[in-house]
Amino acid sequence: MVRRLSVLVLAFLVLAGCREEVELTLPTVEDLEAAYLYEGELSAAMSGNVAEITIVQPAWHLERGGALWAKVGPYIILFTEETQNLFKDYPGLAGVRVITVSSGGPEVARALLLRGTLNEITWRRAQHISGLARRDGTRRPTLLEDLVRYGEDHTEYEYNPRYVGS
Repeated sequence: MVRRLSVLVLAFLVLAGCREEVELTLPTVEDLEAAYLYEGELSAAMSGNVAEITIVQPAWHLERGGALWAKVGPYIILFTEETQNLFKDYPGLAGVRVITVSSGGPEVARALLLRGTLNEITWRRAQHISGLARRDGTRRPTLLEDLVRYGEDHTEYEYNPRYVGS
């Protein structure tokens, strides 16, 4: 019994000493800006260990699509392979926040996706919904609604009441 206990203690000590330390690296602003392909204005910043991506949402989106387009803005960028890769490449990154602003400057919406919220299956689902919304959302607004619902279920979000009503 004593021998088994000492072997068990020795095994525990060996395993405890073999833990590999993970380097908690964070992306630079340049890394963030290079990660996303966006046709409009995009800027990036780090707020602690959270990446903040700010995009200017075209005025025609907000004029044409109203509250729905105001809400969907952050999720179009957030639920992409680029965001997933940031989490994979930078173990110190705790979250990615996408902020949309109107061309006049006021904030329209923001959404924060925290590390670990999505797994491999839910990432695929998020990217699928986001891809459909980007490709066909203008013709089929229900795809945008699906993306907003998914985003609201998986992020911390805020919308400017000026754009989405109360």
